[in-house]
Amino acid sequence: MNEKQTSSQDSVRPTKKQKELLSFIETFITEHGYSPSYREIMNGLNYTSVATVALHVNNLIKRGHLRKRENSARSLEVVAGSLDEKKITTNQVAPAEEKWLVEKVEHAFAQIEALGGELKATSIDHLYVLIGALKVLELDGAAQSFMPRLSALKQKQTAE
Repeated sequence: MNEKQTSSQDSVRPTKKQKELLSFIETFITEHGYSPSYREIMNGLNYTSVATVALHVNNLIKRGHLRKRENSARSLEVVAGSLDEKKITTNQVAPAEEKWLVEKVEHAFAQIEALGGELKATSIDHLYVLIGALKVLELDGAAQSFMPRLSALKQKQTAE
């Protein structure tokens, strides 16, 4: 492999499974003061063989996310910055944003309720998505407050 290929591999972010492995190793080192053996990694992450662990560890070493001293047991080290990606904080909604979101959902309900005649299934689906979004944002109270209205619209649609 030439130098350009190696440097491009170093900048590759770890996959979900690799992050899981890195996190396991980092947690193990923090708890025990030394790195886990391949067998401990295998058992901790429910892998089926030590060879699988070796394959994943070697790939992480090649990508620059792990370091290992040659001919030394328990010498794995997570390279600083491997897991320090920008962490997305989810489900955090400020009170002003919550009010704005609820008003937007209220507006969507009002528009669909004003249709009167034939309610399209896509309109009802849109409301389900909005209520689901409120639940994902942990605004369960607001989501529950819209459920009776959604049920009434659904019944109206099936009656037509």
